[in-house]
Amino acid sequence: MLQGMRASAKYIWILIAGLMLVWLVFSMSGLDSRTGTTLGSSVGSVNGVAITFATYSNQLRQAQLEQQRQGVSLNADQERQLSQQVFDRLVTDELLRQDYEKRGIVVTDDEIRDAAMQQPYPPVARAPEFQTEGRFDYQKYQRFMQSPTARQQGILADAEAYYRDALYKSKLFEAIATSVYATDGQLWRLWRDTRDSARVSYVAVSVTTIPDSLVKVSDADVKAYFEAHQKELTDLPGSAVITAARLPRLVTAADTARAKAKAEALRTEIQKGAKFEDVARRESSDSTSAANGGALGTVRRGTYVPAFETAVFSLPIGVVSAPVLTPYGFHIIRVDARTTDSVTTHHILVRIAQSDSEATATDRQADQLAKVSGASNPASFDSVVKAMGLETARVTVTEGSPATWNGRYLPGASAWAFEGAKIGEIGELLDAQDAYYLVRLDSLTPGGKPTLDKLKDQVRAILAREKKLDLLLPQGQALAAAAASAPSFEAAMKAKGLAVQTTPFFTRGSSVAGLDQGSEAIGAAFGQPVGKVGGPVKARTAVVVERVDARVPADSAAWTKQAAVQRDQVQQTIREQMVRQYLQNLRMNAKIVDNRKEIQAASRVAGS
Repeated sequence: MLQGMRASAKYIWILIAGLMLVWLVFSMSGLDSRTGTTLGSSVGSVNGVAITFATYSNQLRQAQLEQQRQGVSLNADQERQLSQQVFDRLVTDELLRQDYEKRGIVVTDDEIRDAAMQQPYPPVARAPEFQTEGRFDYQKYQRFMQSPTARQQGILADAEAYYRDALYKSKLFEAIATSVYATDGQLWRLWRDTRDSARVSYVAVSVTTIPDSLVKVSDADVKAYFEAHQKELTDLPGSAVITAARLPRLVTAADTARAKAKAEALRTEIQKGAKFEDVARRESSDSTSAANGGALGTVRRGTYVPAFETAVFSLPIGVVSAPVLTPYGFHIIRVDARTTDSVTTHHILVRIAQSDSEATATDRQADQLAKVSGASNPASFDSVVKAMGLETARVTVTEGSPATWNGRYLPGASAWAFEGAKIGEIGELLDAQDAYYLVRLDSLTPGGKPTLDKLKDQVRAILAREKKLDLLLPQGQALAAAAASAPSFEAAMKAKGLAVQTTPFFTRGSSVAGLDQGSEAIGAAFGQPVGKVGGPVKARTAVVVERVDARVPADSAAWTKQAAVQRDQVQQTIREQMVRQYLQNLRMNAKIVDNRKEIQAASRVAGS
């Protein structure tokens, strides 16, 4: 059955798309009496002003079409993230509209016309028709924007909406972020924070050396800490526990050899003159990067799986690699740029897939598993999984994040769990690259405002750690005293049975193993005299005694040369921070209602 569906998938999806269009017209018309959802239904509100289903669904559809134009295929979890982004954007737009009205900010038609003539409308400006000898032609653009064609094609209306929104925001943000000025003193401190460097030798005594029995954290302590930090807390996401069963797509040595041969053929094609980006768009199994010609962007060291990491930090720049095997399949890699800590790459992924005959056998098993999908009897899940001898696991899922099991992605499981599924319900069969998955919802905890009851264990752990650090300070003082009276720091620590560690050079903003980031231990490296043993000072999970071995000050002459550019950058950053904070405050002080889960739940009930 599944194999047959796969063969005729193109025609099935055309049929589904048509049926979906019919359903949308039917339900949006107000005739869908099962759910009561109409064009005017409220999917949410901002300070009592409704966000209608028509507005939300239209914006969501536009966002989905934009993803399709970019060649991105979204799974259920990504669709859910996209819908949240659309809802958040609509909330922000309404908050801003209310604020414009409150402040008396207006935008005139003349201002819109001037902006359109002086600053080209981006979608039009990118079109090749408005280029002359490789450069944007303002005269062509202005003639077009004043022509009947621009109005008839709806471009003028789109441009007007774009400039109206941009001008409103510009006026508001200018009012919020005026009088921003970065002094020389501020700029020099920022420069030094990223240019002063130090190297230290240290010993760290971990909080794990203090037994839990020696630390008492009272309920009153927990409550006091929670109340003192309550304003800093953000809403907690929901959490769920699912049981997942896995039907693997077992691959053979022949499958692996076939995938490797394909990867080698693609490499040969590129070496013979084909453009890497074109081959990636056509052949890569990584649909997200394929849409961008295989570009993975710039990432820091430690981001990729080991085999891929080793390859990208050893390949010559610009060379197309031989196939590199990772858990995802075979990769053809091109390194575009590299520093000590980061790398910019393109890749083409060839997955190791089953042969048709093997896939048919797996699909037949999946048909058996699919018979219980959608059922509400939890025992039926256990029965079929046991009969088929499948591996199972309980997986904790966080709302808004993909569900994973031992690093394997369960496509759509997270979205399903938080969109109206009932406890004990069995989900639809999930079709992943490596396996079929069946999931059952075992428990569901809604998200929302953090409460003391939800956070008490975390707060208790924080306070216990702080108390342990305090208990370690006398031991740190004794170590510092021993170092002061000994021939060397190393000799004193060796006598105590401790090994001295030495860091590489780091700046004030660095994260340093053993010293953490932004800790007292980091700060001390830039305060105490070079060659002297100081402390004890606190890191996040240890008390540290350290000696500053060397310190290199920032180059003041280099700072002076770039101070003007730095000032512009810093002031722009400050303005952007002020705007972000302003928008956050608007949102925090607003009454925002989200009815989407209720609408989705009603749709699930109506469809059952």
